[in-house]
Amino acid sequence: MKAGEIISIVEEFAPCHFQEDWDNSGLMVGDPAREVTSVILALDCTIDVVEEALDSGAEMIITHHPLIFKGIKRIGTKSLQDKMLTKIIKNDLVVYSVHTNIDKVPDGVSGIMADKLGLLNREILTKSEEKGVGLGIFGELAEEMSADEFIGMVKERFGLSLIKSSKPLTVPVKKIALCGGSGGSLINDAFNAGAQVYISGDLSYHSYFCEDGFMIIDIGHYESEIGVLDLLMSVILKKIPNFAVLRSKRSKNPIYYR
Repeated sequence: MKAGEIISIVEEFAPCHFQEDWDNSGLMVGDPAREVTSVILALDCTIDVVEEALDSGAEMIITHHPLIFKGIKRIGTKSLQDKMLTKIIKNDLVVYSVHTNIDKVPDGVSGIMADKLGLLNREILTKSEEKGVGLGIFGELAEEMSADEFIGMVKERFGLSLIKSSKPLTVPVKKIALCGGSGGSLINDAFNAGAQVYISGDLSYHSYFCEDGFMIIDIGHYESEIGVLDLLMSVILKKIPNFAVLRSKRSKNPIYYR
């Protein structure tokens, strides 16, 4: 199996042209003609993940977050990125990233979040020019519940010990909007769509001063997106059931809670 064939399977589900203009999804490093016997999936490409790929014999790494975002003027040996790129190139690894394109498909990152909460009557929160895709999901809970009950459900469904939120509402909630990753730019879209609660990650301090009848919940960037690895595994195995697809055991949340 060639790396390019794996890439084609992923892009059939989440075409690369769906990505945002500022993004850099796609092939990061390597030869798409490289023969691949196994793939390792990670949220981020780190030194630990590269070494895990080498230890496991995987010739290809697929990540959600792109290894390369901006232009690189030189590859040295000092920075973490330098060390990663050098090790990747020396060992002939292939690194591919599927970022905002898999955020924007309805069954992608935000769709996984909506599944965990059992949202019904779903709509795309911010539609793109491409029909049927966009960032975020707006939907409804099966039944109304208090804000405290909903917060408890969010923590349980996402396996969280804590969350950050604005002042909890005192009325029952049912209309929910969400977006995986750093979704601060969609807060107004969520409010204007009629959501009572908006869930995302990396929300800034001033965002917590919310309009009446509206609250936000920050579950963390990593926590909101980690489900994409299981999705990528299912996408690949659906097409090639006997292929070796490994979920990284060394892809960790870089944020520590104390």
